[in-house]
Amino acid sequence: MTTVLDGWERSQFTAAGFTRDVYRRGTGPGVVVVHEIPGITPKVTVFANEVVDAGFTVVMPDLVGTPGKEVSAPYIASSMLKVCIAREFTTWALNETSPIISWLRALARNLHGEVGGVGVGAVGMCFSGGFALGMMVDDIMVAPVLSQPSMPFAIGAKERAANLNLSSDDALLVARRAAEGCQVLGLRYTDDKLVGTRFDSLRELLGESFIAVELPSTTKRDHSVLTEQRDEPSVQRVLQFFRDKLQS
Repeated sequence: MTTVLDGWERSQFTAAGFTRDVYRRGTGPGVVVVHEIPGITPKVTVFANEVVDAGFTVVMPDLVGTPGKEVSAPYIASSMLKVCIAREFTTWALNETSPIISWLRALARNLHGEVGGVGVGAVGMCFSGGFALGMMVDDIMVAPVLSQPSMPFAIGAKERAANLNLSSDDALLVARRAAEGCQVLGLRYTDDKLVGTRFDSLRELLGESFIAVELPSTTKRDHSVLTEQRDEPSVQRVLQFFRDKLQS
């Protein structure tokens, strides 16, 4: 039976106390594509395949959900619950780096060790939108992309809506990398409440190294820039960002 993940090789990767399935495809410099809620959906896989076709080795970690399953309201709710209670994600706490970031950094290092090149790229979406920022602690992360970063969840305290899901020590390291020239690409719809005021925080932390792509919202549902409410120019902007940083 044909599935959206045909052609992807599944394996397991263990580091930092976590073991997760990882899907891999392609050749060339490495890019880590981290899915959004509810999981590795068909449209997430479409985007990942486009990164492969652009000349990259892509790894997609399976952090929550059922790979290949279509989006539905019940599926989103069940995945959201899992994210909220799982110890690897700091969904509510302020000024903390999610534990899963250590696993993702190890995954990126392992990928870079295999495929080489100037470094690796990463893109996170929604609850994982800020994960590439935390991965910047490592010098090999040279092409971080943040699509609609939404954690910690922007509910309640104003500070939570502005928080970048980074510990103070990691924030200092990320700021240093940005000052040294590591650019960060961020994408969001302007009326997306889940993003909160994080783009203001990113501008303050990263300065001129933050490249903000802010799209006018056309409906209240606009959220997933690269997948469900896909903006084609933004997809192409991400692919070009990876080419510029990883293939030059």
